[in-house]
Amino acid sequence: MPTRASGGHQLPARNEEHLVANQLGLNIDRSSPVPLYHQVVQGIEAAIHSGILEPGSRLENEINLAAQLNLSRPTMRKAMDELVRSGLLVRKRGVGTQVVSSQVRRPLELSSLFDDLSNNGKKPTTQVLTFSHMEADAATLATLQLPAGSKVYHFTRLRKVGGKPLALMENWVRDDIASMDEAMLASEGLYAILRRGGVNFRLASQRIGAMIANDYQARLLEAEVNSALVTMERTATDDAGRRVETGHHVYRADSYSFEMTLVQR
Repeated sequence: MPTRASGGHQLPARNEEHLVANQLGLNIDRSSPVPLYHQVVQGIEAAIHSGILEPGSRLENEINLAAQLNLSRPTMRKAMDELVRSGLLVRKRGVGTQVVSSQVRRPLELSSLFDDLSNNGKKPTTQVLTFSHMEADAATLATLQLPAGSKVYHFTRLRKVGGKPLALMENWVRDDIASMDEAMLASEGLYAILRRGGVNFRLASQRIGAMIANDYQARLLEAEVNSALVTMERTATDDAGRRVETGHHVYRADSYSFEMTLVQR
């Protein structure tokens, strides 16, 4: 239906397909050998990576998008399913389809989360949830290879970036290398404290996995109960052969990922 300008002249109706293509970078070429659904995937990926679609942006429903682009509903559904599987979009009940929050991409190196975030121009903040200086239990003694009766620092921290929760971290650290307290852990990274105490990190045993958030984790990470979390368990060793610290961390899966390079041997 035509629209009317303020001066009384009629203007042609907007071409909704053209409008969507301009907004999202969707240029559907039916003569291309690239499948139509994959052209949609490529266009939305480009819009996300270029910043046209910002984290949290909501997309129209698949029926409307399909109609505007003159595509079948199964084609549009296939494209959206692939974008959800790749972690770029998320479907939320009562909200619709949204662009996920931009992820922290962390290389697999012997470094701390605090250092990695700071080196990438981000300003992490830390809330110390618990802190104690205690006699280590049997499991911690075995992991850190400490004699019976040894004490460790045990603490949990909530790490945020841009005011948004990213990681919930629990660590056990031997106490015969460096002294630490809650104020230090709230203002700087654990590895910075240990390096200042003379630790030269040499290697670490690390395991990455996944789990679903329980009530406690979901509340602190501001996530849905049963939403996906990335897990990381690490025990770090210094150049003197001492196992210095061990920890178990969980991260919001929609905000965090590890990157690695694989080499053929």
